[in-house]
Formats: sequence, structure tokens, C-alpha cells
Amino acid sequence: MRDMRQLIANKLTKAFSPTRLDVVDESAQHAGHAGAREGGQSHFFVDIAAPVFTDMNRVERQRAINAVLADELTGDIHALRMKVDAG
Repeated sequence: MRDMRQLIANKLTKAFSPTRLDVVDESAQHAGHAGAREGGQSHFFVDIAAPVFTDMNRVERQRAINAVLADELTGDIHALRMKVDAG
């Protein structure tokens, strides 16, 4: 199984050149719930800041991240929680 946390971090770094990026696998907190898989890697929290987000509102920022992770969101990732700031 590929390291989804690292894949997310790599794609977001390439797309946004963040000044802050933390990707946390929260899958263990969702064990037994819908979308949870054995071995985790299905529920993530992303805390990111990047200058590119300066002129975007909250919805635009989230859409930009969703666009970068579109393949993963339609497959491997069940839930993505995020905090997105300019910076």
C-alpha cells in the first residue's frame, strides 16, 4: 500500500509551495465508521499555509486543494479535513 500521507504532502508541496504544511492521518479515530479501512490511510487532516491563497476566500482555497487531490478523493481518501491559510 502506498503512503497516502506522503503522497498528499508531495502533491500539495508541488502545487502550492507552502510555508507550512502538516498532513495527519486521522484514520485511527474513525475505525469502525463508514469509509474506514484496515490499515488506515482513509481520513486525513491538512494544515497548510501558502502565499497563493492570499487572494482566495475559504471556499476557493478548499476547492484548489480538492482539485489537486481529485484522484485521491475519488478513490483512496474517504474524508479530508483542512485548515488553509495565506502565508
